[in-house]
Amino acid sequence: MKFNFTTKGENKVINYEGEESYRLSPEWQLYTAAVTSSLTDKFYEKAGTRVETLRKLIAQCDPVFVAQLAVYARQKMNMRSIPLVLAVELAKVHKGDATVSKMVSGIVQRADEITELLAYYQLANERKDTKKLNRLSKQLQTGLQNTFNRFDEYQFAKYNRDAEVKLRDALFLVHPKAKDESQQELFNKIVNNGLETPYTWETELSALGQTKFVSDKEKEMAFRMKWEELIDSRKVGYMALMRNLRNILESGVSQQHIMKVCEALSNAEAVRRSKQLPFRFLAAYREISIVKSAYASRVLDALEQAVSVSAENIAGFGENTKVWIACDVSGSMQSPVSPKSKILSYDIGLMLAMLLKSRCKNAVTGMFGNEWKVINVPTKGILSNVEAFYCREGEVGYATNGYLVIEDLLKSKQQVDKVMIFTDCQLWNNRDDQKIANLWRDYKKVSPNSKLYLFDLAGYGTTPLNITREDVYLIAGWSDKVFDIIAAIDRGGDALDEIRETIL
Repeated sequence: MKFNFTTKGENKVINYEGEESYRLSPEWQLYTAAVTSSLTDKFYEKAGTRVETLRKLIAQCDPVFVAQLAVYARQKMNMRSIPLVLAVELAKVHKGDATVSKMVSGIVQRADEITELLAYYQLANERKDTKKLNRLSKQLQTGLQNTFNRFDEYQFAKYNRDAEVKLRDALFLVHPKAKDESQQELFNKIVNNGLETPYTWETELSALGQTKFVSDKEKEMAFRMKWEELIDSRKVGYMALMRNLRNILESGVSQQHIMKVCEALSNAEAVRRSKQLPFRFLAAYREISIVKSAYASRVLDALEQAVSVSAENIAGFGENTKVWIACDVSGSMQSPVSPKSKILSYDIGLMLAMLLKSRCKNAVTGMFGNEWKVINVPTKGILSNVEAFYCREGEVGYATNGYLVIEDLLKSKQQVDKVMIFTDCQLWNNRDDQKIANLWRDYKKVSPNSKLYLFDLAGYGTTPLNITREDVYLIAGWSDKVFDIIAAIDRGGDALDEIRETIL
């Protein structure tokens, strides 16, 4: 085995549940913490604690790896805030070469991320005086100079907001060099606040919202017509369309326009380009499930089609590969992923599990808390399967007895190829002294070729089993791209190997 060595307790720690666990190396900790963060409060820690954790880990890791992780998180995992945090924090401790500037160039994919990065730089350096953004890191400046050359007037204007750090402030601070006369004219427009207001759904609805109407009926008709106009224009982005599905339905747009919305949602190429995190589809699905509209079912069908497209690139496994999929529904998995979100860590685990289930020919699915229960669901209907699980989570209680999954396999002597556990990795046993690590060791005697995959959804820095031995593997993150790591493992690598292949 690649990492087949024995530890003598030097990496053993106690997890948040008081159970013996294994401390990850700094690079593994940084990876799991970064790809499972939205800078919101976790069940066991506060958002400020998570940022401080990231800072300490960055100082312990190879700077190139940190840069590669940030680009990987932005480009592969479709995360926005964390890559900016990694860039700023690395710039504070690493000087001298182009690592940070290449990193910045790789993570800034939208015009507003220029100002977002500077806003976090101001916050992280505790700048409170008049010149809050003075003494900008040279490498951050160089990286941002490169990014200014990739956006057009529409993209700049779309994100030219009256925020703490404005686009105009960024231009003065970064001093990008225009690549031609046309771009210099664009930079001049930014300086003079002369960017043409773009046609977007936000500006159109904002203008309509400031209009005075004679009656509520007239207002309703105006908004219905505006939504129909926006739908016809095809200028409502994919994410904006998903977030406004309820508004569209409740505005009473025509059946013809609903069909256009459904076509846009389920369009395979549009789904791929949108790079939506899987739980976004679940959030939209739940929102529409309660809307009183004759067209709601059609929209739900379109969302199911869309999420099935997002699952197409998951390798899946053939009929001869036996898979067990177990979802942690303990109390610690009930924390939201962001302050305004209704999506819980538990939901993300279910969503990823059902995505994987849809690609497996021979899979057993279930959930664990105080008990472990097998729950059979159809292969098709990813979002409806998540809801089926969600409605039954109270049936197994809220402890973290993940060991029961392995115990069941051991008692029945079933030989399965892959065991997938979606969890925050804070497992313990509230019944006796039986430990999941010991059970897995015993099970390997029954089924030597079995592999155990821990899908870490929280990034607390520990694992219930040693991932350096006995075919135990760690994968982290909320994107469907986590499943690409399985292929890397089958090739003899791991998640960190995938990150190290990222080109800066």
